[in-house]
Amino acid sequence: MNRCASLTAVAIASLLAAGCANVDRSRDIGNPAIPATVLAAQVCANCHGLTGVTVSPNFPNLAAQTEPYLVAQLTAFKGHARRDPAGFEYMWGLSRSLSESQIQGLAAYFSGQAPARLPAGADAQRLAAGRAIFENGIAERSIPACSSCHGATGAGIGPFPRIASQHADYLVKQLVVFQRTEERTEERPGGSIMKTVAHSLRPQDIADVAAYLQAMPGA
Repeated sequence: MNRCASLTAVAIASLLAAGCANVDRSRDIGNPAIPATVLAAQVCANCHGLTGVTVSPNFPNLAAQTEPYLVAQLTAFKGHARRDPAGFEYMWGLSRSLSESQIQGLAAYFSGQAPARLPAGADAQRLAAGRAIFENGIAERSIPACSSCHGATGAGIGPFPRIASQHADYLVKQLVVFQRTEERTEERPGGSIMKTVAHSLRPQDIADVAAYLQAMPGA
């Protein structure tokens, strides 16, 4: 390598190193000095979208999610209390070095974003059936109304999450996890509660209520 090429290589390496050291533009999830807003833009946005609205139903919308719930989930991922496949595959590694301050900051950032507005994606009959479950539950099977914990508009109440304007496919997947496995029962609060609630849901019930929740306005 000639002298000019060597100098160029050194210059490029220096610039790259400088970029990695810049806390305003970094994906270094192991550095507690990186601001939560930078992690949100440089790391979380890859799956959840810059404002917490994702185009992929494989990942949940985080926009307007309740702050306590986000803190609880990130803490559960970090401590391996949430063990569903998508959880440990994507989130265990990403969350393992997050500081308490970063967790709080990420929760504050995403909870402050405008909620998603998703297409209905289902016919009126399915939406009506889902609404009935959301508002009234299914008394004959001792299934409570979703609104009793998640609020009348599905916007969440404290540690109980926002479920309105969430992808139906994602909701179906999580309800099945609660129903058929023990992978989310260690979460506090809510894991064991949802295990009990989901136990008596039939596949049609799950599909109906998930479709209704996706179509709920982003209030």
